[in-house]
Amino acid sequence: MGPLYLFELASSQARYLEFRQQTIATNVANANTPGFKARDVEPFNKVLDTLPVRLATTSPSHMQLSAAEADTRTTSKKDSWDVVHSGNSVSLEQEMIKGSDVSRDYSMNSAVVRSFHRMLLASAK
Repeated sequence: MGPLYLFELASSQARYLEFRQQTIATNVANANTPGFKARDVEPFNKVLDTLPVRLATTSPSHMQLSAAEADTRTTSKKDSWDVVHSGNSVSLEQEMIKGSDVSRDYSMNSAVVRSFHRMLLASAK
């Protein structure tokens, strides 16, 4: 049996989600600070693209996704919400949406790890 990288990947995503949640919390904490610019982190799939390990096609019958199909949830800077007169660009509604995205992603990450762990335990029995 070869090495299992799922736990390492899940751990990396958990660290990413922790950092993103911290960034969102900083934005919310500075919602009334004049001149504060809202920040966000790079999406996790872009972080994974920088890693040297790539998925390999092991069979010619495997389907390939186009770039448009692979990333259906991209957001651009023009989607940013209003900047108030004080120069602050934090929108509490947008930050709460980001926070719920982090919560959903963390729940999915935990469910995948839990399922994989149960599968390993079942195969060991």
